Amino acid sequence: MSDDDLFLAGTMPAPLRQDRIVAIVDGAPGLVRTAALAAALGTSEVTVRQDLAVLDREARVRRVHGGAVRPGVGSPERPFEETAVEHRAAKAAIGRAAAALVRSGECVVLDVGTTPAAVAEALVAREDLVDVTVVTNSLTTALALERAVPRFTVVVTGGTLRPLQHSLVAPFNGTVLPMIIADVVFLGGTGVDVEHGLTNVNLPETEAKRMLAATARRTVVVVDGSKFGRAHLGVVRGLDDIDVIVTAEAPSDLVEHVRAAGVQVVVADDTAPGRNHSA
Repeated sequence: MSDDDLFLAGTMPAPLRQDRIVAIVDGAPGLVRTAALAAALGTSEVTVRQDLAVLDREARVRRVHGGAVRPGVGSPERPFEETAVEHRAAKAAIGRAAAALVRSGECVVLDVGTTPAAVAEALVAREDLVDVTVVTNSLTTALALERAVPRFTVVVTGGTLRPLQHSLVAPFNGTVLPMIIADVVFLGGTGVDVEHGLTNVNLPETEAKRMLAATARRTVVVVDGSKFGRAHLGVVRGLDDIDVIVTAEAPSDLVEHVRAAGVQVVVADDTAPGRNHSA
């Protein structure tokens, strides 16, 4: 039987099906969705996801949320909407633990990204907080904080829009940030390790994060456990310049390495009785 006959019979072996997936993805200008691949192959989306997992491990395609792209297509930076659906419970726990560090009357700086956005949501939920000024370079975060006005004053830095993260970067945020003395900055990033500290995948946002950090008396890093043990292109802040890391779903051995380097780590989802949540 030919490949087409096998396809019509619904009995195409996995290697041939996976070859077809690679051919479809290679011929597409961008993302090919899982549903489209399933329809093209006459199989289920579950089977396609299994095939994509295999092909991603073999580096024949790059699996992304909702489908696949050719290897090397696009930036390693991922859209806000794509990462927002990952580690939701961890990010919510981090948000609550981080928001608990804020007091009424303080000035807070919030970075871009899905985990700092969870901090924003938790701050809004704290109805006891009043007279808080929040400075952010994230349009998403600014809109989330709008519900807390007038309890909160929300200041957006200005700058050049980066659509992937809905963030504002140089040059114009350099006009606002040097005028601010904040109590605490909450920074996100794509990697945390002992040697490099907090890192990020792209340089424009790395520069913006460094500027945000320079405004505050305390630096709190908010990252889920998938970021531990990773280092990327831009160095945001060495461990010596980080006061607290708030995390969840983090590998305990990597957390202990960071603690051994002298940084306080709050594990937001560590709810076991008698356990210390920070050190």
